[in-house]
Amino acid sequence: MKHARIIFEGKTHAITAEKNAGMAADGVVSLSDGRLVDEKDVIWLPPVEFGTIFVLALNYADHAKEIAFKAPDDPVVFLKGPNSLTGHRAKTRRPADVAYMHYECELAVVIGKQCKHVPKERAYDVIGGYTVANDYAIRDYLENYYRPNLRVKSRDACTPIGPWFVDAADVPDPMNLRLRSWVNGKQTQDGTTRDMVFDIPTLVSYLSGFMTLNPGDVILTGTPDGVSDAAVGDEIVTEVEGIGRLINTIGGDELLD
Repeated sequence: MKHARIIFEGKTHAITAEKNAGMAADGVVSLSDGRLVDEKDVIWLPPVEFGTIFVLALNYADHAKEIAFKAPDDPVVFLKGPNSLTGHRAKTRRPADVAYMHYECELAVVIGKQCKHVPKERAYDVIGGYTVANDYAIRDYLENYYRPNLRVKSRDACTPIGPWFVDAADVPDPMNLRLRSWVNGKQTQDGTTRDMVFDIPTLVSYLSGFMTLNPGDVILTGTPDGVSDAAVGDEIVTEVEGIGRLINTIGGDELLD
């Protein structure tokens, strides 16, 4: 099954669909009370009330090379504030003073059970499901690759996530999923989770080795190469095979109002 949260007519609705169902070709979503509404007429929330947000840097060797860094020897992980998350079809601000801001299509792994010291061979037992994230980065604000400052990754609404949370049982091989991005309809990213430097079991084992993981904690697992500068007005689509297609638009400083 897959799950989403939306606001319609001032009320929050939890919607559920079969993995291969949901939004019809005409963009209609079905509310729990049976009403059908256009997906553009609702406010999409992050599909889960997330806890700790872990972010992987340089977890695809091709992306590391793309930005002139070698792949790390150990996972490079940092945290994001909950204010950074926003939903499907939301706008993300590009500050007027920046020279380079790029999107990042990522598979997001959501923890389903409280756990600690999880061995790699049991890692999938503690995963609740998966969603799609687009973790924008502003290179102007980057201090260095291993210590991104707060302005890079914890800006308000800088990380669209969703629209769907897909149960782990419906994703038989999360290490064999295609990731793609489009900018204004032109495809720019095309990668696969097979190319992660540190795979999902390694990440779960690594993080749970020094801290307790809780249901709703989420791991953004990194992005393949193909990132490019995103301008105000651009529509960015990020898609993970079998998980969902996430749409976001770049806004300017008018979003400060």
